[in-house]
Amino acid sequence: MSRYYFDLSNGVEPVRDEEGQDFSSRSEVAREVARILGDIARDEMGDTGSGTISLTVRDQSGRTVSRAKLTFSNEWTDPDWAPGND
Repeated sequence: MSRYYFDLSNGVEPVRDEEGQDFSSRSEVAREVARILGDIARDEMGDTGSGTISLTVRDQSGRTVSRAKLTFSNEWTDPDWAPGND
């Protein structure tokens, strides 16, 4: 079992993970990356219409072992459906 740290950047202010989590395989780390990015996209990006979030994974020695990026874009093609026209 190894400890991994998930540092988040959403273009505003980076958030460094100081606690980390224990995982026994790369597959578990990859699933956690997908879960984190999905949660953030669902909770924070829906109102903005677009944005990019990235996650850097560090191992217990501080070495970067993975980088993931998710770009979200929602373009309204019908102005009657744009946010604020509810």
